[in-house]
Amino acid sequence: MATTENGSQGPRGPLAGVRVVELAGIGPGPFAAMLLADLGADVVRVDRPGGAGLGIDPARDLTNRNKRSVLIDLKAASGPDTVLDLVERADVLIEGYRPGVAERLGVGPDVCLARNPQLVYGRMTGWGQDGPLAERAGHDIAYIAVTGALSMIGKPGEPPVVPANLLGDYAGGSLYLVVGVLAALQHARTPGGSGQVVDAAIVDGTAHLTMMIHGMMQAGGWQDRRGSNLLDGGCPFYGSYETADGEYMAVGPLEKRFYAEFTELLGIGDTAPDRGDIARWDELRSVVAARFRTRTRTEWTEVFDGSDACVAPVLSLREAPHHPHLAARSTFVEHGALTQPAPAPRFSATPASVQSGPALPGADTEAVAADWGVPALRTTRKDTTD
Repeated sequence: MATTENGSQGPRGPLAGVRVVELAGIGPGPFAAMLLADLGADVVRVDRPGGAGLGIDPARDLTNRNKRSVLIDLKAASGPDTVLDLVERADVLIEGYRPGVAERLGVGPDVCLARNPQLVYGRMTGWGQDGPLAERAGHDIAYIAVTGALSMIGKPGEPPVVPANLLGDYAGGSLYLVVGVLAALQHARTPGGSGQVVDAAIVDGTAHLTMMIHGMMQAGGWQDRRGSNLLDGGCPFYGSYETADGEYMAVGPLEKRFYAEFTELLGIGDTAPDRGDIARWDELRSVVAARFRTRTRTEWTEVFDGSDACVAPVLSLREAPHHPHLAARSTFVEHGALTQPAPAPRFSATPASVQSGPALPGADTEAVAADWGVPALRTTRKDTTD
């Protein structure tokens, strides 16, 4: 695991020179802004006095790494004008309010684009900017539920398994917002191009992620019920198995030649039921499970090491940074004594890096005021600390 230093001035990444204003929120918006910051953008997070109220130590909120923070009270008389001063100098704005809130605060897309016609205005919500549920509260679990994605995860006859908030908030939300923002930024920078609003809804992105499954279902290759298909745990050679020490191994040798290597190393090559006989899948699952219970996770990891059997140990979050492959690639880094995933993806000419730790609310007000040429920030800072 690589270690970086606080205040490092290494490569800035492919988005060096891009300026982003992030109106502080929670969840997918901050993560999307962090992605842009990881890629080199100068992201200024507009924090509210008093913070978001979630009780997270700002010094450990890794989704605010590589950013800078200023304090602005949008409900104060001078707040909206100060944000608009930043907007005038920005390429991108990201906000994650419910529909209509940014407008009521005086920083909606119309006023921002009037001040800066080339601005990309990124809006991150769960339900989107319109539709019957647009103004309702929600969280990841509800968004992935209505799109059908949650229905696929878990065992048949049991409640669906919640995949943390990775599938909706971050895959269906943050990543689609970043794709949309970068596409709109490209358009704004082409001759005759202009700024625009990017409406990134978690329900839209999550539904889009199920594209292949919908295709398989309509082609007759996927059953619309949990735990009955090749990739959802229904298949005995695509799933996880408990080991002798109560840990797990992940198994996925879908191709025949990989499966042959898997059964040989597992020690069932001559006795395993035919994998092509779906009627015997339960029997095959029992045989595989019984074998895995005879050794520990470490022992099975050694058995399959260096093979193409498509088997891997199921590691915890604390264990993952120490996996030999991830360590060799520096997939995780340590910065300011905080272990965290490194920026991704990787670039040959403009590598990204962790430049700074989590931005503390208001800590960069003076620097941003100077760099962006917004002297009103200094007055705002005084107002919010009186």
